[in-house]
Formats: sequence, C-alpha cells, structure tokens
Amino acid sequence: MISNLDLINECDNFPYYDDDPEAYDKLVSSYYKFFVLGSRRAVGYVLPWVVEKMPWANQWVVDHDEKRLFPYVEGLRPEKFAEQSQVIDETLLRAKENGALEVVKKWRNELYTIHGADQLIAMERSGSPLFGIVTYGVHMTAYVTTKGSMKIWVPKRAKGKTYGGLLDTTVAGGIATGEKPFDSIVREAAEEASFPKHLVRSTVKPCGTISYFSFRDERAGGEVGLLQPEVQFVYDMEVGEDVVPKPCDDEVEDFRLWTVAEVQEALSERMFKPNCALCLLDFFIRHGILTPQNEKNYVEIVSRLHRKLPFPTATAM
Repeated sequence: MISNLDLINECDNFPYYDDDPEAYDKLVSSYYKFFVLGSRRAVGYVLPWVVEKMPWANQWVVDHDEKRLFPYVEGLRPEKFAEQSQVIDETLLRAKENGALEVVKKWRNELYTIHGADQLIAMERSGSPLFGIVTYGVHMTAYVTTKGSMKIWVPKRAKGKTYGGLLDTTVAGGIATGEKPFDSIVREAAEEASFPKHLVRSTVKPCGTISYFSFRDERAGGEVGLLQPEVQFVYDMEVGEDVVPKPCDDEVEDFRLWTVAEVQEALSERMFKPNCALCLLDFFIRHGILTPQNEKNYVEIVSRLHRKLPFPTATAM
C-alpha cells in the first residue's frame, strides 16, 4: 500500500528546483528550449535524443550551441504565424512515416493548442510529449449521495488503451484546439459514459484545475521519459441513483459504483491511472474527506496539486 503523497510523487515526478538547485539546473540545461514565433518564453522542452531523431529538414532553426529550436517561416509578418502549425505537422508526419519516433505511430488526428504565442498555433496530439508542451484535459467525478453516504462512479480503462486495465475518473479526455473546457466535458461525458448532454450541461459543476509535470513511463505508450506538463480542469457531477453510466466508445470496459473507502483502498493499491489519482485526491480535499486531521502531508499534497509550470499557460479557453 502507498500513501497519498506517494500518489502525488508518482505523477508529479519532474524535479523541483528547491529540492536540489544544482541537479535541477544540470537537467534542464541539457534540454533544448522550444520556441514559436510570438512566444517570449520557451513553450516546451525537447530531449536531446529527440532532437537527434526528429527529421527537421530545412523547416526549423535548431541551434545546438544555445540549445533552442523553432519552426522556420520565411519572413516574420503576422500572417505567417499560422504556417508554423503546418511546419510542425509536416515534421511529425515525416517522423511517423520513417518510424523514427514510436509515440507518433499512434496518430490521433487531434490538435492540441500551443499556448504562449500571439496567435493560434497547434500540433498533433501524439507529438505533444516530444516537444514537452503544456497539454490540457478535463476530468469529471460523478457521485451519488444516499442517506448521507457518498458513492463514486469508477470506470475501468479498456485493456487496449494506454494505462490499460487501470481505473479512471468517471469521465476524462483531452481538450482539442478550439474547444472550451465545458464543451469538452459535455462531449466526453456523452462519448465515454453515455451521459445525456442536457443532463451534464445542467448538473456538472466546474471546480478549478490541477497541474503537474510528469516523465512518461511505459504505460503511456511510445518512448519512456518524454516530458508531460499538464493542466486538468476538474468537474463534479452529483447524480441520482437512477443515472447509471454506460460505456459508449472503446475507452472503458465497465463502470462500478464504489464507496469512498473502496476508492481510497484502490488508490493505495495503485489501481488508478496516475493523474486520475490526483484528481480524486483533489475531490476528497474539496469535499472534506481528506483533511489536516487525517492526512499528515495535507499541506504538501494541496500545494503539489497546483504546480506552477515553467511554460506559458492558457490565458483564456
């Protein structure tokens, strides 16, 4: 069995500067800084071995001395900004076609926004960990309250998916380019759990965000060690006993209605997908289930659920 702080450490496992400044600086200085036109700060980190394998062609400026890279678009006029997305897409497609990088072989045909530029720039979702950009998702915890007792709807991920066979929050998914978080959770709730859209729109409650910075492991698919800073918009939805989620797509095998104690036991046995464990800890904190009285690492856990990331984050979504 592992502790709640262990769950945090498993997901938010990128080093903190204050823990060892020298080691942190040495690590970060080994990365290439990813810039886009219009960004005043790096929008991601690229690992050196990714730089070696990526088929950049003549569409990029890759500065090995300064360890920085950015898409090259002739002329810096504002109308050229959108062409950066095309350059990124063409580069990732070449990587997919020549088999240089495993993670893009599972092409998603879904775009993620790169925040930090003056205009919209996006990239294929499967390529985002190669550039270490901040990605955004939504997580909803649906629960039932009867006679003062809370139960939570918990799905089991399909075995053929990443983190296959692990447990998840009731509904979760990535926010695609051009999509608002609220619209994303409504869509995902219908696709994954067969929740009627009108029910979700009228019942779900936005409850803030969590953020963390991970090294990807083998369960995520593709290369191990890629960088994944993420922000998750979290939602709660209290439903009646007559509302029962049902799998609709191929993401989920089944749903089970568990007591809080059963969810906590499963968390301690590492049965949940790592970032879903963080979402549930946040849920327990907000509902007064996890408190300073029953959790000795309460302050550390609350702080770590809201990590300040080293890249620009979304100003409006």
